[in-house]
Amino acid sequence: MSDDSQSSSFYIRGMDCAEEVAVLKRAVGPLVGGEENLSFDALRGKMTILDLPRDVSAAQIVEAVSPTGMTATAWHGSAHGESAPPEPFWERRGRTLLCTSSGLLLLAAFTVHALGSGSLSAALRADHETVPIAAILLYLAAMVTGAWFVVPKAIYAARSLRPDMNLLMVIAVIGAAGIGEWFEAATVSFLFSMALLLERWSVGRARRAIGSLLELSPDLARVVDPDSDRTTAIPVAEVPIGTQVRVRAGDRIPLDGEILKGRTDVNQSAITGESMPVDKQEGDEVFAGTVNGAGTIDIEVTKATGDTTLAKIIKLVEEAQARRSPSEQWVERFARYYTPIMMALAVGVAILPALAVGGWGVWFYRALVLLVIACPCALVISTPVSVVAGLASSARAGVLVKGGSYLEAPARLQAIAFDKTGTLTLGRPSVQRVIPFNDHTEEGLLATAASLEAESNHPLARAIVVAAESAGVSFEPARSLTMIAGKGAEGEIGDRRFWIGSHRLMEEKGAETPEFHRLAEEMEDSGHSLIALGDDSHICGLIGVADEIRPEATSALRELRSLGIENLVMLTGDNERTTAAVAAAVGVTDFAAELLPQDKVDAVARLGNESGAVAMVGDGVNDAPALAAADLGIAMGAAGTDAAIETADIALMSDDLRRLPWLILHSRQTLRIIRQNIFFALAVKAGFIVLAALGLATLWMAIAADMGASLLVIANALRLLR
Repeated sequence: MSDDSQSSSFYIRGMDCAEEVAVLKRAVGPLVGGEENLSFDALRGKMTILDLPRDVSAAQIVEAVSPTGMTATAWHGSAHGESAPPEPFWERRGRTLLCTSSGLLLLAAFTVHALGSGSLSAALRADHETVPIAAILLYLAAMVTGAWFVVPKAIYAARSLRPDMNLLMVIAVIGAAGIGEWFEAATVSFLFSMALLLERWSVGRARRAIGSLLELSPDLARVVDPDSDRTTAIPVAEVPIGTQVRVRAGDRIPLDGEILKGRTDVNQSAITGESMPVDKQEGDEVFAGTVNGAGTIDIEVTKATGDTTLAKIIKLVEEAQARRSPSEQWVERFARYYTPIMMALAVGVAILPALAVGGWGVWFYRALVLLVIACPCALVISTPVSVVAGLASSARAGVLVKGGSYLEAPARLQAIAFDKTGTLTLGRPSVQRVIPFNDHTEEGLLATAASLEAESNHPLARAIVVAAESAGVSFEPARSLTMIAGKGAEGEIGDRRFWIGSHRLMEEKGAETPEFHRLAEEMEDSGHSLIALGDDSHICGLIGVADEIRPEATSALRELRSLGIENLVMLTGDNERTTAAVAAAVGVTDFAAELLPQDKVDAVARLGNESGAVAMVGDGVNDAPALAAADLGIAMGAAGTDAAIETADIALMSDDLRRLPWLILHSRQTLRIIRQNIFFALAVKAGFIVLAALGLATLWMAIAADMGASLLVIANALRLLR
């Protein structure tokens, strides 16, 4: 960003779909240096100018938006970040009131018309000369109230020579009134008003589904005074990192942190999508916006309010709206050319047949019907509503998708590459085998090993201590402990001196026998890190430690194959033997070991060339380049690093690999619904164009069909929220 520019955001009232976004790009783009300098979040009605030149004021932006029929208001900050300004009553209820008024006035006008004509059927077929003045005035009132929010946009479209659906409707209404079809003109105005109201409602429903995330984090945090142990409630935005915060049972956790004191269960469904509460104890991580269960806990704040996992999710969901899916881009391009073509066709229908065979009034009416049919409302809203609903449903399931293009991508995958450590495995070593010798027991072997490793922070040592504690084995730290660099340690337990260490240390001690050598190689071949334990007279036993495979990994990969994705590959920097053992355990037949980050990038590129669309699933900093290189990057969100999550296109917030098959099915369902909506909207248009050409369609029938099509595509799209 240059020194003479700054970022600025505005809340745009009336921006609900792609048509309005396109209008705003044309209106504001030239003022701020081009359309590429604008970002839109239609879900929240937000327009962001990435580099607002300092010689352009907010008032100028507001003024540029005003002729479009929309209004711009500065986007204000709040404790949890930015938020839209509160809507006044007219903004919230104006469309509903005017649409209702239009319907009631239409009913009253038709009643007066019918009474003046003698019957309902007479009113429907009466020409304009028999319409009472009172009925005409009521029809006019119905037209004005129905088209109140449409006319400003239509005027802007006409001035900018960019015909859109609003201009089509206004021309149709004025044309119908001009030839005395008052009932049809008012009906078109009312039904189009209702269609726009339904569109706004559908977007609003999806908007609320994601916007509810903003309400998850509480406004206040109970900060603990370390001297008195008393708590003081202060705004979360003012709580610094490192502060001790108390969370009572049943309260929402205000900030990301680590438990200092207490034990509880936490409902993390808002962040990870897990359906069951998760047990938490001292040292465990907790997320802002999650719900504390039965126990009071004290946490140490590890992230400021703007950096919490919840804040990042909200930010990424906002940014996702700017990344349009391929289907959305296609519909937008189609509508750009379709609308002017249909207007030209309507002009041709109004003039050419009349010149040839006469009957100006008949052909002018048919042209108006064609204009109404041409309205691409159902087509334009079909895709964005589907995408927004799909994104909201994914977020609720703990799968954070960063845009519409990434929501459609899983449906097209042909291959998936997996990192090993932290992705297919849990990323933490654990004791897998305990083999005692010379009259030692498993419990005794664990107790001795834990005594020797009690003071060590090495991952293998911690795994042994955790295993001993989990087995309920009691132990005391060994005395006179001596570290043997790179090999192990020695120490006294009771009146005996023991040693613990690697296969190499066992060889140096001269304690290895052919049997021990065979067992050691067998364990190492199966992916275990070997730890030998002995004393001055013999080997006490062998312990095998390995990175634990995720419980759901095997079933998740099996489900992926059942969905037709046969090419599943594991890429890792680990050694060949360990990699082969993990691959065999989870059912991966193709793998590559001892890879550097650049090697993973090359492997992903080769896989893409051989198979087609490829996804990379990883969790670490070293996975970030491969995540970026793949057609679709998927990060393990809970245990993954910030670099991996920010680079990836999708994050699995619960680190549950079973979400991958769910994601692919969800993506296929979303794509299926989008295609259904597009096909249905175009089929309705084509059918009524034929009816209009044959003179079998009326204005009110055309708009009713268009509104019906809009209702059906909206209802079909909102199925994704379930």
